[in-house]
This record gives sequence, structure tokens and C-alpha cells, in this order.
Amino acid sequence: MGKGTDPKATNGPLINKKACQNVNDLVQASKQQGAKLVLGGEPSAIGNCYYPPTILTGVTNAMAIAQEEVFGPVASIIQFKDEAEAIAIANDTSVGLAAYFYTRDIGRVWRMSEALEYGIIGINEGIISNEMAPFGGIKESGSGREGSKYGIEDYLEIKYLCMGGIDQ
Repeated sequence: MGKGTDPKATNGPLINKKACQNVNDLVQASKQQGAKLVLGGEPSAIGNCYYPPTILTGVTNAMAIAQEEVFGPVASIIQFKDEAEAIAIANDTSVGLAAYFYTRDIGRVWRMSEALEYGIIGINEGIISNEMAPFGGIKESGSGREGSKYGIEDYLEIKYLCMGGIDQ
């Protein structure tokens, strides 16, 4: 972890101290509810806004960390039996900004992409945002998109005109 100007840093700060505290609160609540901490899990000593990459196992969908947008470097591991259960677990939330999954099965790529209720989906990729891609969620994660050519649509009003024969 470190400043973005540090060439050795791979993880930077969160947006502010409150964001760091929110992530920590979710992690601590998950631990109290039975999740097991595998990595990280405490704010970093290098600064108020730094939270280390964190892995939790034994997470259930009833935990707040599985229901809220974390906006921090936390991987919450939830076990599932099959693809249908994985989709049901993923969609059982009121938010829908981003989802990620890994597979080599092209059929699964299309099935899961269609079924997941998220505005952005990373398939075999963890870094999914860039200036050319539309960014935005569904459900309580917002509506509309920013970035790319689709981001301008929120600022436009489209008018349709249909004219019949015009007599002079």
C-alpha cells in the first residue's frame, strides 16, 4: 500500500477517513457474525485512509458485507453448490454496481452475464473500469451511466418528430 506516486504501490488510499471506517465497520461486524479473517482486516498504520486488502471466508448473504457496497479492498467468500445458487446469492441484494466471475466455459459467460443484475460485470478480469466503458449500476446503485458515449445521454433530451404530408 502507498501513494499513487510510489511505483511499488499496488493499493492506494480510500477516498476519505469515513470510507475507511465504513469498510472496517463492515469487516468487524462480519467477524462478530462468524466470518473468518484470512488476510488484512484492520486499518493500516500508514495513514487514516488506507485499508489493506482483506479476505473473509464463511460469509453468508445475511451479513451486511454481502448486502452493501463495500467500496474497499475486501473479498467476501460465500460458498455455493452450483451456478444457479451462485446467481441467486449474487442477485439477493438491493444494490447492483459491479459483479465479477471467472470461468473458461463460454456458455457460462453468456448465462451468468444475462442473469446477474449488475451494471458492470468483470469476466476473468478484476480491473473493469476505464474511460471508454460506461460506468454505472442498477437497483439502488443508481441509474444512468457516466463515461463513454453513453454518459452523455443523461444530459440530452431526445425529441422524435413524425410528419405527414405538408401542404403549402
